Amino acid sequence: MSVPVQQTSAAERPEELNPFLIVQNEIRKAAELLQLPAAVAEILQEPARVLCVAIPVRMDDGTIRLFRGYRSQHTFALGPTKGGIRFHPQVTLDEVKALSMWMTIKCGVIGLPYGGGKGGVVCNPKELSAGELERLSRGYIQAIYPLIGPDTDIPAPDVYTNPQIMAWMMDEYSRLAGRPVPGVITGKPIVLGGSLGRNEATARGCTIVIREAAGEIGLRLSGSTAAIQGFGNAGAIAAELLSGLGVRIVAVNDSRGGVYHPQGLDVAALVRYKKETGSVVGFPGASRSIDTEELLALDCDILVPAALENQITESIAPRVRARIVAEAANGPTTPGADAILTARKVLVLPDILANAGGVTVSYFEWVQNLQQYYWTEEEVNRRLEELMVRAFRNVYRMHVEKGVPMRRAAYMVSLARVAAAMQSRGWL
Repeated sequence: MSVPVQQTSAAERPEELNPFLIVQNEIRKAAELLQLPAAVAEILQEPARVLCVAIPVRMDDGTIRLFRGYRSQHTFALGPTKGGIRFHPQVTLDEVKALSMWMTIKCGVIGLPYGGGKGGVVCNPKELSAGELERLSRGYIQAIYPLIGPDTDIPAPDVYTNPQIMAWMMDEYSRLAGRPVPGVITGKPIVLGGSLGRNEATARGCTIVIREAAGEIGLRLSGSTAAIQGFGNAGAIAAELLSGLGVRIVAVNDSRGGVYHPQGLDVAALVRYKKETGSVVGFPGASRSIDTEELLALDCDILVPAALENQITESIAPRVRARIVAEAANGPTTPGADAILTARKVLVLPDILANAGGVTVSYFEWVQNLQQYYWTEEEVNRRLEELMVRAFRNVYRMHVEKGVPMRRAAYMVSLARVAAAMQSRGWL
């Protein structure tokens, strides 16, 4: 007696959330739409080079603990690779490879002379002392030293890494090289060659793209409303910059909870409150608390997911009421949710465009390091404005001319540039 096979409908199947498979699929589709040679997508399906390392670290109690680390370099078609290093307990090889591929696309969208790179160490930095964290940071650079350099691969901060960690890493590389090499790492403290404007760059770039998008769809920013998921560095600064454009920030949240006021929150007071208490929860200027799902579904003009990946899912997307979703975070919208938002005429400003201000000013830092000549903050912001506006217009033009969602348009703009470089090098 045969047993009938139970069929699972598309609606019941879980979404594919493996970032490596997602980015591979997007590259294939964009290459097909551009009618690029098959070799383009084939070459870009995998990183050009991946290094897996084991890092022994002496802990404060005298024991030796082994940490796993990775560095992925996606393509050198446009120049050296560029991308952050994250310290996180859930770092995986697939994640690091996918993020390096996204960095290639992001750099191509903006027009930077880089391929994508990414690194990660499996650890929980909150459980490490300052001394252990320094020894781990230096050990990671010792392990990947042969593969990085200002003309080869330039790391930067990412999740749970910061300017101090970048300073240790730059110092360790310089020690091994036997000379000062500030251009090997970006995101450094200002005193060690960091760039003015870098701390605000991701949020500033996102705000510029929101402003340009609002103009295209006829949304007047003054008096419009916004909700921001995630009130860390990017979210808080985006709130301040949008508020400066006349946008009412009606809701924000962080990992502990959220706050809401229909007339708008006092952003400056909220920033001070978060610094004093560690969270936005309990802010006296709010009318009530709000959870994440309610915030994402608020009736507002602009939604800025600035927290973690996979926040706007297929179950959330039908309830999103914002006209613009600007991805300040990496990967906050799942592929299924992106399709739903597109069908509902929500303008999604994808992460590879909306949060590219960070890598853009990292590029500026690298250029300043190589020149040994440093720009004013006004000059950094002016140059950032120029590149972000140009990138938005290129992507929006592709979106309109080809009738594709903004995310696919961004991939297409980038891949056209990468493919041209591959062709010129004789790779095709």
